[in-house]
Amino acid sequence: MYIGFSEAETFIRNCKDAVIITHRNPDGDCTGAGFAMKEILKQLGIRSRVVCHDVFPKRYDFLTGDAEDEDFEPQTIIAVDVADKKLMGKYEEIYGDKVQLCIDHHVSNRNYAEKTLLRADAAAACEVIYDLAKFMGLKLTKHCIECLYTGIATDSGCFRFACTTPHTHEVAAEMMREYSDINFTKINRNMFDVKSAGRIRLESRLNDMIETYIYGKLCIIAVTKDIMEELGVSEDELEGFAPLTIQYENAEVGIFIRQRADDYKCSFRSADKVNVSEICETLGGGGHEKAAGCNLSGDLEDIKKQLIAAVCRAL
Repeated sequence: MYIGFSEAETFIRNCKDAVIITHRNPDGDCTGAGFAMKEILKQLGIRSRVVCHDVFPKRYDFLTGDAEDEDFEPQTIIAVDVADKKLMGKYEEIYGDKVQLCIDHHVSNRNYAEKTLLRADAAAACEVIYDLAKFMGLKLTKHCIECLYTGIATDSGCFRFACTTPHTHEVAAEMMREYSDINFTKINRNMFDVKSAGRIRLESRLNDMIETYIYGKLCIIAVTKDIMEELGVSEDELEGFAPLTIQYENAEVGIFIRQRADDYKCSFRSADKVNVSEICETLGGGGHEKAAGCNLSGDLEDIKKQLIAAVCRAL
């Protein structure tokens, strides 16, 4: 059931002992949303803990580092930035059918929770949570704002992606005016400019790794575990490469593939008119019109054929 801010506020103010679920391969938005929600619940005197199938990347230590996991039997299950319970990984079996509140911004949300606060026009789940907190009249802590700003900045590509709206800029401006003691420039530098030696080596290889199909309308880059090992790159360092796949001048769709322990994560980007969320839904995934994804298992070359066929049908 889809709900508005008023019903979400009532639920949050009356909940107890909450588990906050984030998605696999945590990015800045789900990490920021998870720990911002934890901070909000703490402010309301509600115990909570944030869980994720994967370890949160070190680059988000400034968001996760001081969090204390309290021991309690959960009475409330909240999911943030999780469009489909399949994205919970190992937590799907434990909590997938028990989610009471989902806060999300993906148009492809499966409506799996009892209550879903969905704002598909928001650049990030963190933008939704910020607006909810303001609706609730809460005075947010410095750390909570750091979490929310990080999520908005990363999911909007530092305010460059199509999901960025005037309201997204307004939210960022409000944060910067009201929390002038936060070093927002440092957050942006750490999220977008600071890179490991392995990531820099990988970047220099990417142009040679681009494969083009459908007369240049589709570009694919695939990074396997062998390549990661060769260059000394961890899986979480591959975040942020998907937009490179639509830099090719004729590209309409780009796909960045990265190998994981048990499957391949395929991140789609649209250069202009193609709705990649619809393509990904045919492959068991989803997301936004301009940025979406799916997870596929099997042989990499067979997966590429499957992806090419799906894009061909869409074009």
